[in-house]
Amino acid sequence: GSGGFRKRKHDNFPHGQRREEKENVNPPSALMSSFKSFQLELDTRHDKYERLVKLSRDITIESKRTIFLLHRFTSAPNGEEILSESEVKLDAVRRKIKQVAQELIGEDMYQFHRAISPGLQEYVEAVSFQYFIKTRSLISVEEINKQLIFTAEDREETTNMTSNSHDKEAPVWSLKVTPVDYLLGVADLTGELMRLCISSVGNGDIDTPFELSQFLRQIYDGFTFIGNTGPYEVSKKLYTLKQSLAKVENACYTLKVRGSEIPKHMLADVFSTKTELIDQEEGLP
Repeated sequence: GSGGFRKRKHDNFPHGQRREEKENVNPPSALMSSFKSFQLELDTRHDKYERLVKLSRDITIESKRTIFLLHRFTSAPNGEEILSESEVKLDAVRRKIKQVAQELIGEDMYQFHRAISPGLQEYVEAVSFQYFIKTRSLISVEEINKQLIFTAEDREETTNMTSNSHDKEAPVWSLKVTPVDYLLGVADLTGELMRLCISSVGNGDIDTPFELSQFLRQIYDGFTFIGNTGPYEVSKKLYTLKQSLAKVENACYTLKVRGSEIPKHMLADVFSTKTELIDQEEGLP
């Protein structure tokens, strides 16, 4: 009738016959099995990528906590306790990096580089900050990579291996920080050194700002040699590095010119107002 539904063409066939025809259309073939293997490989790679992203996030958080702890070095009565505590925190970060190295066994690291790069940059920043507080110098990428060579720490594993055979060597995992991650971590280090300069002046330490000024000037000169020929991220952070150097140099200028006029407990307030004026002139938030 006029109010009835129109039948579709396949409604004239029984449901069982339609199901059989559908199964016959897509029989199992070599092509389908290969696509299923591709699906399994892509799912496995995606799951590994997500695990590496979570590990990188944990590395970033623990490295930031280490940096916050090291900023207490100038005001703490016993700085050695701060350094030893920071070493414990960095060891915990290295255990996370060991898990990353284990995930990348047999894999090309550069395929997963975007997943682990933020954590490695933050780790380089924390390690280089601790190294500067200890030695007043910059740690090299070779020294950082030496700390990222791991062996089996499980006692049961080692005892079983020694009891079974002496020829088998303990498994070794390593993860190398790329030169780009190292440069980006060092560029972020300059911001922490600028904060260290302000806090040290607030605590009455007048020698540290001049040391930091020379050190930051050397880092800035090194980055200018790279210029626009390096990766985009490096040239992008060069502007922030320049701002940190300007703030430290202004602090040193204030110390040299007005250091004898301003009381030590008021120097930090003067520096903070000067840095705010610099940020306003440059249009920074």
